[in-house]
Amino acid sequence: MSTWTSQMDSLIAPAVARSEVTDEVVLGAGRLRDTGALVARMTRMPRVLLCADEAGFQAAGQAVVTSLEAAGFEVEAHVLPVNPLPKASVEEAEPFRVALAADADLFPVSVGSGVINDLTKYAAFRTDRRYVTVATAASMDGYTSAGAPLAENGFKVTIPTRAPIAMLADLDIIATAPAEMNGWGYGDLAGKVPAGGDWILADALGVEPIDTVAWPMVQDHLKGWLAGPDGVRSGERDSLARLFVGLAAVGFAMEAHASSRPASGADHQIAHMWEMEGLTHQDQKVSHGAAVSVGCVAALALFDWLLDQDLSRLNVADILGATPSLQARKEALLNAIDAPKIAQKAGVELEAKFATADVHAARLMVLKDCWPALRNRLQSHLYRHQDMADMLRQAGAPAFARQIGVTPEHLLSTMRAATFIRRRYTIFDLLHDIGQTEAAFAAVMPKLISGKSAMAS
Repeated sequence: MSTWTSQMDSLIAPAVARSEVTDEVVLGAGRLRDTGALVARMTRMPRVLLCADEAGFQAAGQAVVTSLEAAGFEVEAHVLPVNPLPKASVEEAEPFRVALAADADLFPVSVGSGVINDLTKYAAFRTDRRYVTVATAASMDGYTSAGAPLAENGFKVTIPTRAPIAMLADLDIIATAPAEMNGWGYGDLAGKVPAGGDWILADALGVEPIDTVAWPMVQDHLKGWLAGPDGVRSGERDSLARLFVGLAAVGFAMEAHASSRPASGADHQIAHMWEMEGLTHQDQKVSHGAAVSVGCVAALALFDWLLDQDLSRLNVADILGATPSLQARKEALLNAIDAPKIAQKAGVELEAKFATADVHAARLMVLKDCWPALRNRLQSHLYRHQDMADMLRQAGAPAFARQIGVTPEHLLSTMRAATFIRRRYTIFDLLHDIGQTEAAFAAVMPKLISGKSAMAS
């Protein structure tokens, strides 16, 4: 297995060189003191708007302020409360955007984890600023990405923005983050396994070819990054550094591909439904990484079911005869999603990906012909859902819906709704194409309800 330091040289450094936006990534112990010098290399603006929430500021804010002031910057801190937790929404970014719009000499610096980074990224983009991000937890893959996954009018989308001009992560700070936050990052990274499976399906069926730059940046190293999950939970520095390198590489892969396809598939569709609902558990908003972690296991369970089928024997005529019309699909969407704004946006996605009878028939014929090779390819890439659940448990991440307060009925309704919210081809779309969505859901639900790894110790 490559060390994280060697991957910084062999993987991250070339990604930075290829990036049109990011000039520097700093990762190591005791690096928080270098923030001021890093920002000074990135801007000539005299003042910094430090964007944080109370948790991020408590973890690293004062040290960042001290370093920035020592480098000659005036610092204005804008700190959001954590009760309630900041939401990943366009509306929540407004205070940062307004502050930047009011002062052309303010340079934004994000100090915190996922939501704060995305809010700052969006605000910086809207005011045509570059920004620096200081990460306080290995909790998600978006630090280095060019998109901000935010809710806009209640519908979560990845809004095209710009990646940070530089990122700094101090392993001493990452290691002292709440263990569950780094577990969430592990869950977000684990979601790249079924997301890769989804991309393999789309590639094989001629829907969306695999990107030969973005794919190897993530998938060639993914199993190594996911090794040793117990080290993530215990705060072991090398395990956290390896996790962080993986998360950063995913962000660069998204920038290289100009979309979130390298990072997001059916697992994220499930997670996005819960995020749009504002899912809470034990009086706390369920984090993105926790939602993806559970979505990852659910998606892998569907792949487990799929791999047990013999799709080379599909009856194309029967499937086409039973395939619902676009109007019927729209009615199913309205039954699955009762929030009008979300349903309206999902309807646009449904129309964009709806296959005509000719396209559907051609796709099924390709699937029949390629199934033996495609199944072998998927088997070599994927983890069985129970194996992944065990790894997530060791990392301190949730694996099953009840761990985040989702009932079996809620999980099933989520999967039915998640099918509609993205035009991106995933296992949900393949199950629809072969007319087996409900059969697959019925088969996997008992496993997702009674998983033995559901109670993380």
